[in-house]
Amino acid sequence: MTKTIMLIHGAWLNAKSWEGFRAHYEAKGYTVVTPNWPYDDREPAELRANPHPMLKAVGVHGIIDHLEAEIRKLSEAPILMGHSAGGVWTQILLDRGFGVAGVAIDPAPTTGVRLGIHSIVSALPVLGSWGSWKRTMHMSRDFFGNRFANALPKNQIDEYYDRYIVPTAGKVYWDGILTSIGKVRWDNPDRAPLLLIGGGLDLIADASMTRAIYERQKRAPSKTALKIFEDRSHFTCIEPGWEEVADYALDWAMRNARAGGSNVTSLGVHYAA
Repeated sequence: MTKTIMLIHGAWLNAKSWEGFRAHYEAKGYTVVTPNWPYDDREPAELRANPHPMLKAVGVHGIIDHLEAEIRKLSEAPILMGHSAGGVWTQILLDRGFGVAGVAIDPAPTTGVRLGIHSIVSALPVLGSWGSWKRTMHMSRDFFGNRFANALPKNQIDEYYDRYIVPTAGKVYWDGILTSIGKVRWDNPDRAPLLLIGGGLDLIADASMTRAIYERQKRAPSKTALKIFEDRSHFTCIEPGWEEVADYALDWAMRNARAGGSNVTSLGVHYAA
């Protein structure tokens, strides 16, 4: 049974966002890897003040290729666990034959699934900004407190924003709308078991969307499960009480992971960056 976990972050966060999960899982004896997206590998405050000039060109193809390369460096096939856009990347990587089990937490919109009303509203600051497809975008503190981390006490908004929030490439949003890059083969007979976790207070990736993804992923013959934490926001992997989500995700993955994860396999799909 694998002892390796890869944690995949979504937009507006980088690998630092997994520091709680990482320490929690390492204390249980697991090897945990937390790759950044390209050009996201500095402290959040540095990234906000001086984002890498190439970040604006980062799109879905480049991120998926980067994550595939990171998986191939591992000595055994990992459990893949992603949040938000990282939950979409997790599903794509599973679809391509990577991982012994997957967990998609608050997965962002996935090709073929109707957008939730909260997802539409939350995407407007990026999609409504002219030229955002070729610019680096910054999240406001108001947006963070009111939509991204809406379950946090108001007196903790600045602290968490300063510690975790990073700029992101607008291109990631446009890739998701204008292309089918995020398309997943729902009935893939080779896909590893998958758990979908949603949040009842999520104003970025509506729980209704998580349920819709679950209904489609159930078409695959491997085990697919759904868990909604009704009192959690999109910030569920960091906000107080995150340990419950972390334990639920890992327990499910270990109970359902495929055996024999001693090698990394791939369906051979590859995209240029």
